[in-house]
Amino acid sequence: MKIYILSKLDKLFFRHRNKFDIVHLSDQNCRLRPHKVNAVKIMTVHDMNKVHLKFSKPHRIKVYLDKLRQFISDVDKVVAISEFVADDLRHYFPEAKNKISVIYNGADKLSVPDDYSPVNIPPRPFLFTIGLLSVQKGFHLLPALLKGNSYELVIAGIETPHKQTIIEEAIKYNCLDRLHIVGPVSDLDKSWYFKNCTAFVFPSKAEGFGLPVIEAMHFGKPVFLAKKTSLPEVGGDVAYYFENFEPEHMQDVFTSGMKDYELRLPVQDIIKQAEKFSWDNAASQYLQLYEECLKWK
Repeated sequence: MKIYILSKLDKLFFRHRNKFDIVHLSDQNCRLRPHKVNAVKIMTVHDMNKVHLKFSKPHRIKVYLDKLRQFISDVDKVVAISEFVADDLRHYFPEAKNKISVIYNGADKLSVPDDYSPVNIPPRPFLFTIGLLSVQKGFHLLPALLKGNSYELVIAGIETPHKQTIIEEAIKYNCLDRLHIVGPVSDLDKSWYFKNCTAFVFPSKAEGFGLPVIEAMHFGKPVFLAKKTSLPEVGGDVAYYFENFEPEHMQDVFTSGMKDYELRLPVQDIIKQAEKFSWDNAASQYLQLYEECLKWK
C-alpha cells in the first residue's frame, strides 16, 4: 500500500489527481477538495450539528450549508453514519437524495483487566458519562438525577468553561460532594468506568452517532438517553429515554428505568443491541459500495 501525504502545493493542484479509481473522503471537512481529483468520489458525513445547535449566526450557517452543498455536488455518493444525519442531508439538500445512503459506524468492545483501577474511584455506586464538557452534551442536567438517592456522578472528558455550570447545578441539588469531574481519561480508565458504573447517562442534544452509548451497552449497562437526533437509533428499544429535560421528568425516567432494569436484568438484550454496530459490518457495507462504484469505471 502506498501512502500519499497532502502537501501545501496539493491544495493548489493535486499532483495525483489521475491515479485513483475511487476516492473516499472520510468526513465532510474534505481536506482534499473533491473537484481536485478525477475518480469516483464518496464522502462520509458524520453530522450536521451546526444547524441544530444554533450557536452560529444565520449568515455563518448559510456559509456552512453552501460549502457542504458544493462538496455534495462534487461527489458521486454520500454516506451518512445514521438515519438522522441522512434525514438532515435530504432536508437541506433534496437535490442529492439519490446519492445518499446510510452506513453506521462500528464500535470496539472495550475490556479492562480485573485487577485494574483508575486513580479516581467513587466511594459508592455511580452514574457515568463521557464527552466534551459542552452545553450540547447536557451534562449540567445530570446533577438533578442525584436527588433522592445516594449515587455518585462521574463525568469524564475535555473540560471547558461549561464545567462551572455543572458545578453550580450540583450545588443547587446539594450533591457537590458526589460529583466527580475527572477530565480526559485513558482507554483503560474509560473501560473501568463503563464496566463498573450503575448506569450510563447521556442527555446529549446533538449526536451524529453516539459511540459512548454503544460502549456502555457492550457491558450490558442501562443507558439513559435524550430522545433526540441519532440516539434512539443507537439505543433502540433497550434504552431509557428522556422526552424532555425538565428535572422532574428526568428523575422519573431514571427512577422507573432503574427499577425496570433491576427487575428484568435485560443484560443480554442490551449487549445484542450494541453488537449491531460493528466495524466488520461497516467494512462489509463500504466494500459493497466500492464494488458498486467500480462498475461505473
